[in-house]
Amino acid sequence: MRRSAILLAGLALAGAMPAQAAAPLARVQVVALEFHYRLSRVRVPAGPVRIELVNFGQDEHDLRLRRIGGSRVYRLPSALPGQRQTLNARLAPGLYRLKCTLADHAARGMRAELRVRRPASTD
Repeated sequence: MRRSAILLAGLALAGAMPAQAAAPLARVQVVALEFHYRLSRVRVPAGPVRIELVNFGQDEHDLRLRRIGGSRVYRLPSALPGQRQTLNARLAPGLYRLKCTLADHAARGMRAELRVRRPASTD
């Protein structure tokens, strides 16, 4: 009995201790239309980001992101009209160029920019 009480007390204390907080997941919705993107926000903090491509257009669209000066390309698969595609990524600070790589969509204006900023200091 005493052993269970000690175990329960230990568990209660462990639950009361602050856990190391993970960085919150930022979210950006990119609405694809003919022939442009509309972003739910144009700035997010660096770290984990969920990017959702929603095709409200009549043509198929996709999404590519690349940080200016960086070499890594993030890809969301193409989405048919009415479909959604999502990507979870850890983005470094910088300016990212977004574009549709299907046919001549980017040349027709299907481009956007997303600024990823450094998180605020907690000092």
